[in-house]
Amino acid sequence: MDIDYAIRKDEPPALTDTSTAADITLYERWGRSNRLSMMFIKTRISAGIRGSVDQHEKVRDLLKAIDEQFLTLDKALASTLIMKFSSLRLTSVRGVREHILQMRDNVAQLKKLEVEMSESFLVHYILNTLPHQYGPFKISYNTHKDKWSINELMTMCVQEEGRLVMEHGESAMLATRGKGKSQANQKGKGKIPPQTDIKKDSKCFFCKKKGHMKKECAKFQKWLADKGFAKPKEASWK
Repeated sequence: MDIDYAIRKDEPPALTDTSTAADITLYERWGRSNRLSMMFIKTRISAGIRGSVDQHEKVRDLLKAIDEQFLTLDKALASTLIMKFSSLRLTSVRGVREHILQMRDNVAQLKKLEVEMSESFLVHYILNTLPHQYGPFKISYNTHKDKWSINELMTMCVQEEGRLVMEHGESAMLATRGKGKSQANQKGKGKIPPQTDIKKDSKCFFCKKKGHMKKECAKFQKWLADKGFAKPKEASWK
């Protein structure tokens, strides 16, 4: 039995007392196909859509209602994709390839919904979504005679990203080195404790008193003099 018979063929006239056996057979065939088609379609659509089209009793009416539902959904999806596309911005130097791929994917989805953009427009639009670090790159394109395709734009942007990353890395390295030297100079300033503090904390190993060293001890100098090893500090050498 052709399950899609009711979809392909118009509904036959209602049966009357004068209907022939052929008319009855044709009517029953169409009715059976209609019921099976309705059951099959309803098992394949989501509950949300099924609830809004469940009142239909003929398969053609059901399919028409489903088409209208998807037409509404397509419009809503197109609006969502356009809003997403217009809000996409690259906020840092890195990730330009992924950014362009995401925008190109949005454009491909919009094309399926019959919302199309020219490649030339898309190239200019993508350039305007790049951060200010790509400013010289944008100027270079605008002054260039040839037009780029999306793939060519992606290749050139990836090269520019590499250059910017390298340039940023060198600048950061120089800044770090300068900062390190400055901190080293600051650390080396005025950290030696006063001499008076050293003397105050020192202890004589001869008399065991604090405040002077052994070589400065008067008792040690006298002891040396008594032993004949040296003259006292106070002695005159005239």
